[in-house]
Amino acid sequence: MAARVLMAACAKVGMNVFYEESSEFKVGLVLADNDTSLQVEAPHGKRAKVKSSAVLLRFESPAHTAFMAEAQREADAIDVDFLWQCCGTEEFSYEGLATEYFGHSPSAAESAAVLMRLHGAPMYFYKKGRGRYKAAPEDALKAALASVERKRLQAEAKAAYVAELSAQRLPEAFKTLLDQLLYKPDKNGIEWKALEEAAAAAKLTPVRLLERCGALPDIHAWHLNRFLHEHFPRGAGFPELPPVPLPEGLPLAEAEAYSIDDATTTEIDDAFSLQALPGGARRLGIHIAAPALGIAPDSPLEAVARERLSTVYFPGSKITMLPDAAVEAYTLAAGRECPALSIYFDIAADFSILSHETRIERVRIAGNLRHDALERVFNAEALAAGGAIDHPQGEALAWLWQFSGSRLHTRKGDVPLREDRPEFTFQVDAAGRVTIGRRPRGTPIDQSVAELMILANSTWAGELHTEGQPALYRVQSGGKVRTSTAAGPHDGLGVAQYLWATSPLRRYADLVNQRQLIARARGEPPVYAGKDTALLAAMRDFEAAYEIYGEFQRGMERYWSLRWLQQEQLTVVSATVIRENLVRLEAVPIVQRVPSLVNALPGARVELAVGVIDLLDLGVELEFSTALEPV
Repeated sequence: MAARVLMAACAKVGMNVFYEESSEFKVGLVLADNDTSLQVEAPHGKRAKVKSSAVLLRFESPAHTAFMAEAQREADAIDVDFLWQCCGTEEFSYEGLATEYFGHSPSAAESAAVLMRLHGAPMYFYKKGRGRYKAAPEDALKAALASVERKRLQAEAKAAYVAELSAQRLPEAFKTLLDQLLYKPDKNGIEWKALEEAAAAAKLTPVRLLERCGALPDIHAWHLNRFLHEHFPRGAGFPELPPVPLPEGLPLAEAEAYSIDDATTTEIDDAFSLQALPGGARRLGIHIAAPALGIAPDSPLEAVARERLSTVYFPGSKITMLPDAAVEAYTLAAGRECPALSIYFDIAADFSILSHETRIERVRIAGNLRHDALERVFNAEALAAGGAIDHPQGEALAWLWQFSGSRLHTRKGDVPLREDRPEFTFQVDAAGRVTIGRRPRGTPIDQSVAELMILANSTWAGELHTEGQPALYRVQSGGKVRTSTAAGPHDGLGVAQYLWATSPLRRYADLVNQRQLIARARGEPPVYAGKDTALLAAMRDFEAAYEIYGEFQRGMERYWSLRWLQQEQLTVVSATVIRENLVRLEAVPIVQRVPSLVNALPGARVELAVGVIDLLDLGVELEFSTALEPV
């Protein structure tokens, strides 16, 4: 009864409370006091229930509507640093500190001001309970203040960077950080945050904004370096490696061999030989460079090949799987006796295969035949004319052509027509001028070499499969090609089993398979057993790397194709419709959709207007111009 009387009395005289709720200070007029809780009215009129334990001050004046403004004015006048010096090192209550600070019994507004100042300076004062605090140690305070100052300076620097970037000027501090910003940004750094903010405001990507600021004078270098930073983080060079050993005591093959490659090829993996046998038969030798004889599975050179997994090709250059010294040791260069894994086929006069045999040997390389010179005499026109091929190896080349045609028919039935779509070659000189050449696919050279490789690879795959040995087989079913450690049909080639073993200087899968083949030829246990974790990991990693490298090559070919369009200042180009509005340009290997092209039939030829070329995003604007007559 007494409590209710007191509550009513308080309410009558206009008692106010200053309390803490959700780490915020609030004030209210008491409407009812229920011992453990209060009903209060806020200055803006909203009513709320407040726990009595949350109340810090009870006061009558000033009015609750003016209290917070007065307390804030008092708080603003308090020097936090001086307050910190006043409070000593022990834990204290805000009331005691307020009395000491003001030198008299503080008013409610003064007490609240001290409390608000303590609460608003967590670097200076550590909260220990409701209304209780402890001064931060001097060292901790200095560190916290330094951090705040550092953040302030960073915020100012970031704002300045954003302003410069927004004006398409490159901040001076960015010049030494360009590689990091372009290829491996520190996303917690103020430079990257400024770049992101400015780019978002301009509705551009960070790279595009940097380009507009003049930070990408060489866009080709950006494409290349982006690839290198992601896939060759230690650079495209090789570490210091011990010399690669050459095998000793290998027998010398009877026949001399010849390779057929592009003029720029240095990793010469394969060559052929041909010997006459009684009754019009021939002995065909397919000789493959044998780096597996010198690269042991646990050697430093193996680790390099395992990491790279393949040579990376792109216009103007390449990144080899093996260092130059290893390539030089095993490449099938003319004038040398080279270690080789050879497979010989005895072939009857009707081109049927009588027998085959695998040997590990040395092979004399009599010549490295190059496409550009060979195609002048070994071509479809010369063969159709029926005359002899004007070449020292003309008789052997003519035989290879006939044999390849027989093999192609055996695999696929009727020989398909030669594909009209050309193969493009790129040459880039030191000044960055690009020359794009065209050569038809399916030439006699291509078909002859391809059939030899298919024959060797499919035969070796069949041998390993028959022995139940795992390898990195190539399997195609349902139109999709994949690598598998178990053999299966390759529908596209029309063979029961297939693997890659004819390019061991350029592909890690071929190197792995060559180890298996060498072990079998020697009668030794296979290097990789069934379900070998190393083999499974190599399969997975090779597939991923081969796809990544191929995508990079296609991207760089598109870049140089666009550079060529700019270089030649072409305003119109011819194209062939693939389907709907998808076209293939005739002058360069670009396939692209042209939205303005409608109702065109597949195979139709059209002329397209060339618009803006974007070397950064590898885009070109193409607009339908007119229909062309078929060639």
